[in-house]
Amino acid sequence: MQKKSINFNLKNKNIIITGGNGFLGRQITSALLNEEANVFIIDIKKSKEKTSATYFYSDITKENDLKKILNFFKSKKIKIDVLINNAAIDYSPKKIKKNNFKLENFPNSLWDKDLNVSLKGSYLCTKVFGSYMSKFKQGIIINVSSDLGIIAPDQRIYEKSGFTKPITYSIIKHGIIGLTKYTASYWAKRNIRCNAIAPGGIFNNQDKSFVKRINQLIPLGRMAKKNEYNGLFLFLCSDLSSYLTGSVIIADGGRTII
Repeated sequence: MQKKSINFNLKNKNIIITGGNGFLGRQITSALLNEEANVFIIDIKKSKEKTSATYFYSDITKENDLKKILNFFKSKKIKIDVLINNAAIDYSPKKIKKNNFKLENFPNSLWDKDLNVSLKGSYLCTKVFGSYMSKFKQGIIINVSSDLGIIAPDQRIYEKSGFTKPITYSIIKHGIIGLTKYTASYWAKRNIRCNAIAPGGIFNNQDKSFVKRINQLIPLGRMAKKNEYNGLFLFLCSDLSSYLTGSVIIADGGRTII
């Protein structure tokens, strides 16, 4: 007997995703479009791919810019079903030529920049778009945290590259979990569900030494594969997760359990 595929029932659902033009964002967007959802991407970066998604090239740290986007939904009488707070700053060891991330001399300007985009941006999107959702007494918010929102970075895995995972990344990802719990409690009476995903790293041709070291920390012995988180996002966007709120789903191959 042929197995029946899961029906997420996302056809014509209106879903906003911030940072939709990034590495993870493109994967989520593709999965949502395959389910025939209406996807609205908010990103400061231009898209390298042409899709049927609607693009808003905007800065999520500016509340007035977000309100202008909200006015688009209001004027078109479009209800927002799901908000995915995915935008964040993450520094790649490959792209950082000079390592200035050591705690002893970490630039205050980077602290402000990182928290502004990755934490304040998620808060502002939740405030602006979540408030609109609450008027309809229905909606879903998904926040993207990290395994480093559960544990601290293991700096040993970066030693050979001379890279230091910045303090801001872990603090932001811990903060995203706090935002999730607060939002889930605050808007529960308005039938707004808010959950967080804490994913581990996705393999993307990283340095072999780094991959070997991080794989040794993961019980499954590997990083996540590209598109491996798609099913989890689809689940949280759908009514299949209708009794789930305030939760943090850790999907890290078991890294944080030992």
